[in-house]
Amino acid sequence: MTASPDTAAPSGRDSGAAPPARRSGGKLPLPALLALATAVFLTSLTETLPAGLLPGMSHDLRVSESATGQTVTVYAIGTALTAIPLTAATSAWRRKRLLLTAVAGFALANTVTAVSSVYGLTMVARFLAGVAAGLAWSLLAGYARRMVEVPLQGRAIAVAMTGIPVALSLGVPAGTFLGQALGWRVAFWAMTALAVVLLVWITAVVPDHPGLPRGERPRMLRALGVPGVRPVLFVTLVFVLAHTVLYAYIATFLDGLGMGDDTDLVLLAFGVASLLGVWVVGAQIQYRLRSLTIAGTLLVAVAAAWLGVLGDGGVPVYVAAALWGLGWGGLPTLLQTAVGDAGGDRADAAQAMLVTLWNVAMAGGGVLGGVLLDAAGSGSFPWTVLVLLLPVLAVVLAARGHGFPSRRRAA
Repeated sequence: MTASPDTAAPSGRDSGAAPPARRSGGKLPLPALLALATAVFLTSLTETLPAGLLPGMSHDLRVSESATGQTVTVYAIGTALTAIPLTAATSAWRRKRLLLTAVAGFALANTVTAVSSVYGLTMVARFLAGVAAGLAWSLLAGYARRMVEVPLQGRAIAVAMTGIPVALSLGVPAGTFLGQALGWRVAFWAMTALAVVLLVWITAVVPDHPGLPRGERPRMLRALGVPGVRPVLFVTLVFVLAHTVLYAYIATFLDGLGMGDDTDLVLLAFGVASLLGVWVVGAQIQYRLRSLTIAGTLLVAVAAAWLGVLGDGGVPVYVAAALWGLGWGGLPTLLQTAVGDAGGDRADAAQAMLVTLWNVAMAGGGVLGGVLLDAAGSGSFPWTVLVLLLPVLAVVLAARGHGFPSRRRAA
């Protein structure tokens, strides 16, 4: 079977490059993992930052706010279209070189976005940022796994994935504040500065690992035949779709409850609870991946049902948002770990598919949410989430042998 770049041992055909750094033994290599977490943060914040800067961007680019909003959509499209082919094309690259290339791509794309006054050029830059994201996302979880021994792999991924809730709960509000205070271009320049700092950080502390030997390429479609991969991918697609239907329109939904002015505080409650969810998953994932996935699904379902029956706002909305965040926060770690475990020596291909489906689901959630809003109003969002989570729960429960097993397999 073909070896994954993030699971293979160093090969004699490794072009004479220096051997990879030794894996951490009994402790997590926090400086390196935090560099990966910052890369995740950069990826997530670059994607969502325009949402808080639409008025200023729209004015300067001389297009409508709805057209400016497509800068988020085109980013997701860039990731979805290129994650799989780029993963295959760069499979022989050394992992550190590939990660540095992806981060440099963010620096370039955000710089062009910051200086552009032409809508078409901005859209091209955002598409290229999405391409860099696809490259990074198919690499980061496997990179974190490879830095440590098997007992610490779940925790290593959890540390790396903290960049997502931090970006959503702190990064987007901070970026929005910066953009409103100093102009939206300053916010994108700040993203470029972060990317430059991250390039130095990665160069200094992140260990290198080889890719596949020359002449070998990951066979993407064959990963679908590996037991357990398809259930994880299905759960990824439907769970992320359900989440995005509500998250993308949370301001609209809250406005319907008379809490439109409290959107930032509700999202803060969601983000803080997400960080707690990441911590719980990181501490327990090695032994309880299956039960944690079930618990996360149920928590989000309960939160959706609670929001669905509320007639007005108030404290119950914050409680529901906290339950939602607690269930959702650890999901990226759970799914990345599950697909890596299931994929085995085809884990890199499976990770690329997961990245692609994740972004397809995000784009689809935005479209489905818009259709529901026009057809049934914002009150339909929580019930749609609940309906979509029913097959998710069924698949997780059924995938006891592979995908979401009772016991994680040893290396």
